[in-house]
Amino acid sequence: MSVKVMGIAAGRKNSNSEILLKEALMYCEEAGAEVTMINLKDYNILDCTGCTSCTMGMSQGKSTGCVLDEKDDKKKIMDVMLAQDAVIFSVPTYDLMPASAYLTFAHRSLSYETAFLETIGAIEHKDRVAGLIAVGGSTRSWQSMALEGLQATMFTTDMKVVDMILAARVPGLAQCLLDAGLIARARQLGEHIMAAVNTPVKDRKWLGDEDMGWCPNCHSNALALGEKQWDGLYYPIECQVCGAGGTLEQTEEGKWKFVIQKDGLLKDRTTVEGRAKHLEEIAHTQGGFYANPENRKIVQEKLEKYKEKQFQAI
Repeated sequence: MSVKVMGIAAGRKNSNSEILLKEALMYCEEAGAEVTMINLKDYNILDCTGCTSCTMGMSQGKSTGCVLDEKDDKKKIMDVMLAQDAVIFSVPTYDLMPASAYLTFAHRSLSYETAFLETIGAIEHKDRVAGLIAVGGSTRSWQSMALEGLQATMFTTDMKVVDMILAARVPGLAQCLLDAGLIARARQLGEHIMAAVNTPVKDRKWLGDEDMGWCPNCHSNALALGEKQWDGLYYPIECQVCGAGGTLEQTEEGKWKFVIQKDGLLKDRTTVEGRAKHLEEIAHTQGGFYANPENRKIVQEKLEKYKEKQFQAI
């Protein structure tokens, strides 16, 4: 059975995001993969309504699906995407972050939380790898949350990111075609995807730029001061993307590096076990709220003040 690789773009047709994605996918195809590609702009994806139906189901140990699944194309895409061995995402950067067309799609994925669905036996486990391409008109200073924003949407559907590219200073239509090095790097991402897919799962590892990012676990460039978590766990410094915890240490050369402490991967979002800790939090916070009738009674009484108050709209 051939390897299945899917490309998902969210930018202009025949422009930088699609071109770099196609270059990576062409290598995969040449290497024998069965390739599928879509652009999210061709599909109807509704915004998450925030109804919390899916997380309420999780609190009760059951899958409810998404209330919008029969109203748009999200489920149709997910049914194909989750059957892939690898997925490559290529998304433009708007205001430092991934474009909203992609985020609208990704923020609807909670009802497909694979760690939860596997835990309750609704689906079988499948190992997938992913490659990420963020495209923008400036350097990293104006794409500072682009790759990290994409990374943050990989955990829910159990995508192991093995390579990432930040395509910088290509604001013009198809401008990336003037940069032979960037095109070659996109092809290399395709090579890395095929190498990862053809490597035993336990041996799969990061194949991108070795020194990319602060975090040695997920290679993101985003760290934050830690604070006490819901269950009391505390790390001085946390990776904002994968949740690794540790400290900053100065090397002999005077440079700083993020060092993950002994229990720093306890809630590693890149693993099923780590994400299961978040499911425990959902059950504790949301489940605890709905399980206590007194909580709901107090909220309903206090809510009237805000329901009755209206301001002038436009």
